[in-house]
Amino acid sequence: MKYLMLVCVNRPADEGAGDLGRPVGAAPDEMDVDTWVEEMDGRGVRLLGEAIRPGSDSTTVRVRDGKVLLTDGPYAETKDVIAGFDVLDCANLDEAVEVASKHPMARSNVVELRPFWE
Repeated sequence: MKYLMLVCVNRPADEGAGDLGRPVGAAPDEMDVDTWVEEMDGRGVRLLGEAIRPGSDSTTVRVRDGKVLLTDGPYAETKDVIAGFDVLDCANLDEAVEVASKHPMARSNVVELRPFWE
């Protein structure tokens, strides 16, 4: 079963990321994402993943009365922002939880799992 794993961090939406997409000021245990990536890629459960730019760089798209409306910035201001994502292919939710719980950012931030419709 495929899952979208969202890595959410508590930082201002316009704050940038540090080296390799790591949050500025990340605690040392949060810096070992590369090791997690290597392990999950080796297991074959991580299909794709990237750090993403801050919400201040986003564009919101709406269509109203046949017209495309664009807004700079995130759709909603929130305390936690999505810093990155991974697409996982796991046997079941238990395995997806096990994989997500090993992500270094889960120790002091939030990792959310959303199953794909199949």
